Amino acid sequence: MTNNANTTAVTTTFTLGGDLEVRRIGYGAMRLADGPDKPAEAWAAPIWTAPADRAAALAVLRRAVELGVGIVDTADAYALGANEELVAEALHPYSEEVAIATKIGVVRPSPAEWIPLGNPAYLRQQAELSLRRLRVERIDLLQLHRIDPNVPLADQIGALRQLREEGKVRHIGLSEVTVEQLREASEITPIAAVQNMYNLVTRQHDEVVDYAAEHGIAFLPFFPIAMGGHAGQDSPVAAVAREVGATPSQTALAWLLHRSPTVIPIPGTTSVGHLEENVAALEVSLSREQFELLSEAGLKAGQEG
Repeated sequence: MTNNANTTAVTTTFTLGGDLEVRRIGYGAMRLADGPDKPAEAWAAPIWTAPADRAAALAVLRRAVELGVGIVDTADAYALGANEELVAEALHPYSEEVAIATKIGVVRPSPAEWIPLGNPAYLRQQAELSLRRLRVERIDLLQLHRIDPNVPLADQIGALRQLREEGKVRHIGLSEVTVEQLREASEITPIAAVQNMYNLVTRQHDEVVDYAAEHGIAFLPFFPIAMGGHAGQDSPVAAVAREVGATPSQTALAWLLHRSPTVIPIPGTTSVGHLEENVAALEVSLSREQFELLSEAGLKAGQEG
């Protein structure tokens, strides 16, 4: 990938929670699950059953670790725990170079339903089940999948804090939260990571990204690659990609890596080729002008969309 004197390289690692150094490209395992029907859009999949091609899914997970991904992210709600079991089958015993992250706090009564449930006893039970499925005594990063509006936040975060005090959780994270919620949770216990939907076009969490950077909190954007008209052949994204010798997807990931030093994208894919492409985004350097051009193009595309 090309470089020049005006380009800005990114730091390739981040120390999660102050004591767990990881590379700044992760892998989201959610897509390694199937549903009763195959939707037209991959992001719309119900994530309901284990993958039909289990061998291919295992190969992707193992290749991710070979390539040096920093975090493998799953959840108890993905395929009703089968996704966690898949991660364990592929990767256990786990390399010290990769952090295993999972999420609790959402129930799945049917393929179409994702319902927050923050009852403290339920959260603790689900953490115990995640420990068993992942085959670990301590989860590197346990995230509250969604805040339950019907349960006091202090009770939900308190359950995760109790798990950490018991030695079953190393670090605590949140998902899809505002700055206010992150600040409130941080007053109860240290928060090491936030996982919100964020990419070049989807920018409603800009303030959360900035807050996380200011406080040394990892920001894990899910669906980090939003490819649409803004990345077409004559788009600013494609133009910058050609300048730096990368693909549009790599350029979109590079923008995230340059956006904040605590951002760790967790792109998901079922393809080893796409996985290798995604991880190589760590090698892409952008100039300040290229970064600003991409930022403006992404905002414009988001407003138009």
